Amino acid sequence: MSVEDKKEPWLNYLALTTVIFAVCATLATFKGGGYSTKSVITQAQASDQWAFYQAKAVKGYLYELEKEKLELVLTTQSLSPDAKDRYTNAITHAEEHIAKYEKEKADIQTTAKGLERERDMAQLHSHPFGIAVILLQVAILICSIAGLFKRKILWQVAMPLGVLGIVYFFNGFLLFF
Repeated sequence: MSVEDKKEPWLNYLALTTVIFAVCATLATFKGGGYSTKSVITQAQASDQWAFYQAKAVKGYLYELEKEKLELVLTTQSLSPDAKDRYTNAITHAEEHIAKYEKEKADIQTTAKGLERERDMAQLHSHPFGIAVILLQVAILICSIAGLFKRKILWQVAMPLGVLGIVYFFNGFLLFF
């Protein structure tokens, strides 16, 4: 075996760290994509809830207009007792619908805000995974060049990038910074 064929020991560590960086990059891509998808889906669901809220608000407003119209007629016109009872019943009916829509709006608003919180949390998790993927891919690239040209200094340059990528990878799960 010639001197050129002799494998330098650091190349084993280079191969191992490259594999570790690649595994973490793959997992970070997978988890980041999952959180990104969750963010988009929950945003769409929250938007749907806000549209539903608006529909309930419009319906409630229509009953408020109807109630005001009925009250105006009741107070400004002379009506038979039977007509007054019908107007009073119609006003009560409108008030019940107004109250119903107000309660429904409150429930919908709670759901929409919950979905927005879920979306925000997914975005918080997704961001560090994205940074991790970038750092790990750059580290893998530099490691590949180090192995190709057998330059230990390039591997030493790649190591801090890869370690920082792994830190961001774990931050994607734990959100410690």
